[in-house]
Amino acid sequence: MRCPFCSSEDTQVKDSRPAEEGAAIRRRRQCVSCGQRFTTFERVQLRDLTVVKRAGRRVPFDREKLLSSVLVAMQKRPMEREQVEQLVSSLVRRLESEGDSDISSERIGQMVMEALANLDPVAYVRYASVYKDFTETSDFARFIADEKLDE
Repeated sequence: MRCPFCSSEDTQVKDSRPAEEGAAIRRRRQCVSCGQRFTTFERVQLRDLTVVKRAGRRVPFDREKLLSSVLVAMQKRPMEREQVEQLVSSLVRRLESEGDSDISSERIGQMVMEALANLDPVAYVRYASVYKDFTETSDFARFIADEKLDE
C-alpha cells in the first residue's frame, strides 16, 4: 500500500479489525519511510461497475463519490459516520448483486433516495434537491407536498 503522505510503498499494518458489520476490514498502517499513520479499508468487490450518466457518458463507479454525496445530505443529522458507511456498503452490495455491470446514474440516485427516505426525511429532501436539480424554494415545497413528508 502506497503512503498517502510520501508515496513510499513500504508500509506496515499495525492493527486490523472488522468494520461495517464484517463487510470490510479496517487496517491501521504506518509508513516505514516517513512514520505517518493512515487507515485503509478492504472490501469485497463482486464486479467492476460502470455508471452510465444521463448524457450517455460512461465512468467507473466510485464508492467514495457515493459516500461523500450521502455524507453531505446527512450533514448535521443525528447519524454516525459508521452508519453512513454501512448504508453505502449495503447500496454497493445491492448494485453489485443486481447482475448488470452497467448501472444508470438514475438508478443509483433512486436507490439512495429510497434508503434516505426510510432513514431521515431531512437528508432525503437534501439529497433530492441535488438529484432532482431544485432551482427555487417552490421546488422544495412541491417535493415535500408530493412525497407527503410534512405529515
